[in-house]
Amino acid sequence: MIESLVSFAFATLLLAISPGPDNIFVLTQSVARGSKYGIAIASGLITGCIVHTSVVAFGFAIVIRDNEWLLYAIKIAGAIYLLYLAYKIVKSDASIEFGAEKASNKSLWKLYKVGITMNLLNPKVTLFFLALLPQFVIANSYPDWIQIYMLGGVFMLVSLMTFYTIALLAGKAASFIKSSRWFAPAMKWTQIIVFIGIAVAILIP
Repeated sequence: MIESLVSFAFATLLLAISPGPDNIFVLTQSVARGSKYGIAIASGLITGCIVHTSVVAFGFAIVIRDNEWLLYAIKIAGAIYLLYLAYKIVKSDASIEFGAEKASNKSLWKLYKVGITMNLLNPKVTLFFLALLPQFVIANSYPDWIQIYMLGGVFMLVSLMTFYTIALLAGKAASFIKSSRWFAPAMKWTQIIVFIGIAVAILIP
């Protein structure tokens, strides 16, 4: 189980540092208003993940309890979904825009609630968790729902620490990110490689 958690933590770290809507929002708020505002957003985003983890934990446990074959179907569906995400990223623009968030003037508490709302109202988060978390569940070990919560906890901890780091370093990194021509494309292709790599690992027995 420890090896599975370590592997999952590494995969989570790669996903967390690659550019996506959440960490870019944390970055832009931190650049525009200061690190503490990015930390407030990050805290809200991760709080929302508790709900998604619970949905996957209990739903997954109930579904496969008497239908083990569904685990393999979930693995295949999860791999396909991750490949689809990689395709969407290939087709997307690699640029990172900063100007859109500069007009925001919300309190820390309001930004925390914005982070929760963004997360809870995004069904793709649940789909992503359903695609990723069950792949690291070990048969004949702890109950499936406990393993899902353990994996969800690792995901939230690694993501939170990564988002906090982004927020704290955003002020210093902003000028470099804005002026660099290769940073955004490099991070875009890092995310693509991570998604494809995880999908391939899922499909390999």
